[in-house]
Amino acid sequence: MGDLLIRGADHLVTMDATRRELRGADLHVRDGVIRDIGLRLAVDGAEVVDASGCLVTPGLVNTHHHLFQTLTRAVPAAQDALLFGWLKTLYPIWARMGPAHIRASARLGLAELALSGCTMSSDHLYLFPNGARLEDTIEAAAEIGLRFHPTRGAMSIGESDGGLPPDGLVEREAAILADCERVVDAFHDPAEGAMVRVGLAPCSPFSVSRELMRDTAVLAREKGVRLHTHLAENDEDVAYSLHRFGCRPGQYAEDLGWTGNDVWHAHCVKLDGHEVDLFARTRTGVAHCPCSNCRLGSGIAPVRALRDAGVPVGLGVDGSASNDTGDLVGEARQAMLLQRVARGADAMSAREALEIATLGGAEVLGRPDCGALEPGRRADIAIWDLAGLDAAGSWDPVALLLAGPRRVRDLIVEGRRVVADGRLATADEGAIAGEANRLTRDLAG
Repeated sequence: MGDLLIRGADHLVTMDATRRELRGADLHVRDGVIRDIGLRLAVDGAEVVDASGCLVTPGLVNTHHHLFQTLTRAVPAAQDALLFGWLKTLYPIWARMGPAHIRASARLGLAELALSGCTMSSDHLYLFPNGARLEDTIEAAAEIGLRFHPTRGAMSIGESDGGLPPDGLVEREAAILADCERVVDAFHDPAEGAMVRVGLAPCSPFSVSRELMRDTAVLAREKGVRLHTHLAENDEDVAYSLHRFGCRPGQYAEDLGWTGNDVWHAHCVKLDGHEVDLFARTRTGVAHCPCSNCRLGSGIAPVRALRDAGVPVGLGVDGSASNDTGDLVGEARQAMLLQRVARGADAMSAREALEIATLGGAEVLGRPDCGALEPGRRADIAIWDLAGLDAAGSWDPVALLLAGPRRVRDLIVEGRRVVADGRLATADEGAIAGEANRLTRDLAG
């Protein structure tokens, strides 16, 4: 891999330890790593990317997604349901999917994320209908070119045993654990700069047993991988935990080994003060999904309290069945606005929202090699064109980003171009959309 020189950025946001913002700076990349940032850098033989008129930021990080849901956007019967009713409407549709649907849905969702400036994404795949496997999503991520943290999810408690999912979508727990071990051994890369890291992720307290939660935590720590699940998403979720387990979600998580700096939970809308303190004390991470939380009427997560307590917080777009889109810039804006609605106009700044979307997400996923632009970090870089109508008149390009350009001009992952001049450089956008629409019609028929 040769040298790459990003030249003359109007505004460069580093997210380094002092949160430097530079004007007219250059950025030098070699072998997938940032080598230098400064003015008028000279690099013989480098490929030059002109960043004049542009804002340059670290690539955005998505800490929670269900890529398989991208083929089930805006399903009419699920439009106005709360979480449990929404799930029960969609389970039968998802049960008709197979490997081709999972791959196509993941390609579409990852392409959409890339165009919104995302360089690294997790994914929570918790159902495997008709022969689908985790590698269906891993192959899609390799094609698009994003850094990928797939998690092997699972559901084991069906309706007949008091769970939420239909019996046909659950798996035997021994088989789940065996496949967890298989995918970690086959695909997880613990090395710095890894493009794929696998996590383990039983779906939720209402779809797996306490034994599976505990056994998965033991296996993850034996293998040195991270743990992920849904927690305290809405009032129904908390009520289920109190009725079924006799405790709140935070206590349930702690009792089963699901707190620590190798764990991150999605949503956490209904955490109380004791649970916020627990997460802060144990460095347990949170994937905040503001648009999905709004869409499902779940509420506003206590992000200000979490951040003030020192809890690692990143952003997640969640699945497109509960978000309708995979726009990580829009997610950052919504996070900022919701905290202002809940706590006042000074509750969260645009810069803090961008920090959560970059450095915060990298911390939640355990990636100190990513999330900022400084020498030694991986070259995951987003370049935003500020020359268009949506950016004209701006006094502050960082604040503008959360309201202005919604499609990145150039996206670089591990030093390679994934988006160039506003178009995918790694795959055909029309072909991705065409295949997705064909398979969506198949599901709807």
